[in-house]
Amino acid sequence: MEIQPIAHIKTEFKEKFGIPRQSSLASHTVGKIIFTNEYRNQDAINGLEGFSHLWLIWEFSANRLPKGEWSPLVRPPRLGGNRYKGVFATRSPFRPNSLGLSCVKIHSIDFDSPDGPFIYVLGADMMDGTPIYDIKPYIRYADSHPEAVCGYVDEIENTKLQVKLSGKIKETFKDADFINSLTEVLQLDPRPSYHNDPNRIYGMLYGNYNVKFTVKEDILEIIEIQLQLV
Repeated sequence: MEIQPIAHIKTEFKEKFGIPRQSSLASHTVGKIIFTNEYRNQDAINGLEGFSHLWLIWEFSANRLPKGEWSPLVRPPRLGGNRYKGVFATRSPFRPNSLGLSCVKIHSIDFDSPDGPFIYVLGADMMDGTPIYDIKPYIRYADSHPEAVCGYVDEIENTKLQVKLSGKIKETFKDADFINSLTEVLQLDPRPSYHNDPNRIYGMLYGNYNVKFTVKEDILEIIEIQLQLV
């Protein structure tokens, strides 16, 4: 079977580092779904305005494996990068077909733009420009399973970091919406689980900015936000 993207998504994540490890964890990050010319048709999303959430099927386009090469075992970063699990027992990006699956919330739908329609979503865990292969509505009675058992994932403690801003940033950076969205992403701790150097300065591209921060114990401090020349 040969498939082609029906759309691409525009997000603030310009690189892999810092992307939430699952969708909806950073619920205020906005993504814009832009359809390719062939599928840019309002009729194709007629009725979607009655749903609150979507499933997106997309490609790990920054993690493409050479054709025919794959590994049955992978090392999930959330397990410290030193424990192996079967690839089909994980959501690792290193998969035979490089497909991802995300549940996102519909923020709004623009039916009126001459270049649309566009779908704005919240909670996307995808890099800017990621190709999307299919869109399906989330159906609560079929897709929600509160009693589900999640194997080794249930053993992982999902604690959040406390995010602080340096005094200089508080004085000079006034975009509250950007700071709130960035804070939600950084609370999830973008570092690999095996990184624990309190003196290391990390850099993460977010939107048009390079965000520099340190982590000491459970406190992440943003020390600089640099505008990147596009």
